[in-house]
Amino acid sequence: MISTRGRYALRFLVDLAECQGEGFTALKDIASRQEISQKYAERLLAMLSDKNIVDAKHGKGGGYKLNREPKDYKISEILTAMGEELAPVACLTCGGDGCSRSDNCRTLPMWKKFHKVVRNFFDSVTLADLMQKN
Repeated sequence: MISTRGRYALRFLVDLAECQGEGFTALKDIASRQEISQKYAERLLAMLSDKNIVDAKHGKGGGYKLNREPKDYKISEILTAMGEELAPVACLTCGGDGCSRSDNCRTLPMWKKFHKVVRNFFDSVTLADLMQKN
């Protein structure tokens, strides 16, 4: 399941994508439009800035903006940057140790195929796609 953090990050980034070309967008404006507390928005946008997904500028005229075109952001990249684990089972998590039964696991091939489908799907969707109204 994708966490609130991952879902809100996507909402923030779509918001920034829709404001692209207007310079930096104030955090309070993003939080207000997305109906999310400024404190929570600040934490998420700081994470996105730390992961080089957005640019941040402090002071007058500051805020946040995308540092690439919306079409250049894969949803998988954003979710992963926010700490989302797209693997359906623990033995397939990034950096996971697997398990002692993996050599004989009858279900592991199914989970691997499912993981590939999920990953391919999120790799195929971009912020530009999310900006579409339909």
